[in-house]
Amino acid sequence: MAFESTRSKVDSVTLLSLKGTIVAGNDSEALSSLVGEFLAAGETRIILDLAKVNFIDSTGIGALIRVHSSAMRKTASVKLLHLTKRVYDVLQITRLSSVFEIYDDLEKAKASFGGTAEESGASASGA
Repeated sequence: MAFESTRSKVDSVTLLSLKGTIVAGNDSEALSSLVGEFLAAGETRIILDLAKVNFIDSTGIGALIRVHSSAMRKTASVKLLHLTKRVYDVLQITRLSSVFEIYDDLEKAKASFGGTAEESGASASGA
């Protein structure tokens, strides 16, 4: 299955839902490019939802590492959400699960960013 992505904004967080494979070639390049565009646009809170990613190879892992490093250089943060067992196992085997913040729940992933009063007040109802 070819790599696909859907972007949405959830409160002050950019959610990128990924589908298919992240492998050598266009898939990993597309992921790096997409996140690079978000960072260039000033996005600092990015969640990659990997629930529908059925395979990732070493180049795809490299893309995740590049995305993570690029975000850190811009004082931004990229977190991983809904990893499939296969993707989680790859991160465990490579010991990269300790590098990434990994969540099974979107609300917990969003809350992990913390935030300033004006950011949370802007998105909270009744504030």
